[in-house]
Amino acid sequence: MSLLERVEAALDSIRPYLETDGGNVSIAEITPDNVVKLQLLGSCGSCPMSIMTLKAGIEQAIKKAVPEITAVEALNLTDIDDPNAVLPANLR
Repeated sequence: MSLLERVEAALDSIRPYLETDGGNVSIAEITPDNVVKLQLLGSCGSCPMSIMTLKAGIEQAIKKAVPEITAVEALNLTDIDDPNAVLPANLR
């Protein structure tokens, strides 16, 4: 199984939780030094809690399943102070 397939499998394990809040994630790139770059989709792209989701959920799941991954980054994180940030309905 390729590195990409293994990272996708790790993401599949947490996608149901992201989808519950109207979000999702896709792999934009895996760099030569094993950094996974993700695109946050749906409500994940505009949620001020996305940094927590990324670090506590997504990054942990990927690194546990694919130990050779050195870092996980999101290309479109929303700053917690962004005036356009919105919380999913169940977090309001």
